[in-house]
Amino acid sequence: MGIRFVRQEDKLFWYSLDKHLPEGEFNKKVRDNQGYIIFVNDKPVGLLRYNLFWDNTPFCTMLFIEGQYQRQGFGRSLMEHWEKDMKSKGYEMVLTSTQVDEDAQHFYRKLGYRDCGGFMIDVPGYEQPMELFMVRSI
Repeated sequence: MGIRFVRQEDKLFWYSLDKHLPEGEFNKKVRDNQGYIIFVNDKPVGLLRYNLFWDNTPFCTMLFIEGQYQRQGFGRSLMEHWEKDMKSKGYEMVLTSTQVDEDAQHFYRKLGYRDCGGFMIDVPGYEQPMELFMVRSI
């Protein structure tokens, strides 16, 4: 297993998992080292991307592991790698979020994340279940 920053040549793999990121934002993730790829035997199997919430707090905006590699510790490894990287940059707290109807909240709680709020979007055409924000001290 290995983890490294996302590179331009990872674009095809990235978009096989991440259907939400505009291309310009992908280029920023590459330029600013705000994304990671996890590999098993040199095969990419997952990704993590983040940005800075309030321009000062690392916020994991997506963690995704291919289905056949889920529940094998790869998500945990990516989160721990990201947290260690953020700590080395001087951050003391990280955030993430998930919709309340998704199982990811249980995964994040196992990693020590705590609920810290949420919001609902009811704008026509953009409705979704409540977004649950979670925080962890690093």
